[in-house]
Amino acid sequence: MAARGVRALQPYIPGKPIADLEREYGVKDTIKLASNENPLGPPQPSLEAIRAVLPDLALYPDGNGFDLKHSLANRLQVSPGQITLGNGSNDVLSIIAETFLSPGEEAAYSEYAFAIYSLAVQATGATGRMAPANRVDLPHPLGHSLKNLRAQVGDQTRLVFIANPNNPTGTWLSATELHQFIVSLPPTVIVVVDEAYYEYMPAVDRPDTLSWLHDLPNLIVCRTFSKIYGLAGLRIGYAVSHPAVAELLNRVRQPFNVNTLAQVAALAALNAKDHVLKSQEMNQRGLLRLRTGLTSLGWSVPPSAGNFVLADTGGRAERWYEALLRRGIIVRPMSGYGLPHHLRITVGLPQQIDRLLLVLRELRAHDGPDPEPVQQ
Repeated sequence: MAARGVRALQPYIPGKPIADLEREYGVKDTIKLASNENPLGPPQPSLEAIRAVLPDLALYPDGNGFDLKHSLANRLQVSPGQITLGNGSNDVLSIIAETFLSPGEEAAYSEYAFAIYSLAVQATGATGRMAPANRVDLPHPLGHSLKNLRAQVGDQTRLVFIANPNNPTGTWLSATELHQFIVSLPPTVIVVVDEAYYEYMPAVDRPDTLSWLHDLPNLIVCRTFSKIYGLAGLRIGYAVSHPAVAELLNRVRQPFNVNTLAQVAALAALNAKDHVLKSQEMNQRGLLRLRTGLTSLGWSVPPSAGNFVLADTGGRAERWYEALLRRGIIVRPMSGYGLPHHLRITVGLPQQIDRLLLVLRELRAHDGPDPEPVQQ
């Protein structure tokens, strides 16, 4: 009796939780480098804001997110009527798909783009069109090929999803090529630019997509507080779009979809500039340390504009993944993305990166990952 689009869905599988690993494998002092979380955690002002509203949890949250939307609008130099809040940016992506897709219509996305795009499209009964990614011998390997993506756009296309930077590849698009691509599309095609890792990009590489909204009403920009702001556990993200588009999205958005704790924590995080700067600086150093160490193992590790790297192990990555689990380190295998030789590894704290590299060197010294469990 399930809807046709739902019957063939395969649930999204997140990174392995620490508690599951320690229970199943009997390990301790686990480090998780699988889900691109900020190892510095939330800003202190966000924690204080959460404590302040705990006595009010019997009350429903502000269904319109008035304070947060107005503060975001002021920060981003847009109007509050252009903002749609979501229970994480995943929620926003699903709202967009529900608003603009129906059976018989199409959406396009890249081959190795965020898995949620295809799931959100399929759930509506619409058809997903996957564009082949860049070849591995090109700049930004496995990233978006805008030429191939443009070729997937037809008369029934209503949405195009682009992640910049892209998860899981870490690749990115310049402002010029991204803008030219959007301009090349018919005005009846809405482009969703997913900027979950936007704040991690070097400033020189960040497209000012919000400034394009005036001239490109078919553009939706999505961002999140889960990554650099360290609020992944509270689930809060948002979209910025033309007011007419936002009005439609807010019709579909569920009432009270963003809880009180998330709203006040995000509001406080907007002013935590030191936390953002510290996170950016630590991430840049961590990327260099991680890429250098993994490359020394003989792995291929292209540059990344996110807080993670995509590493080609040169063989079956599941073996490395399992060997690391047995030593209390969680990374993310990419076989679900059609990349069985790759691991996605989050930039952790310096000591976490050192521990990861030490374990990998020990495994490499034994000609590869040791499948036997380590005695605790």
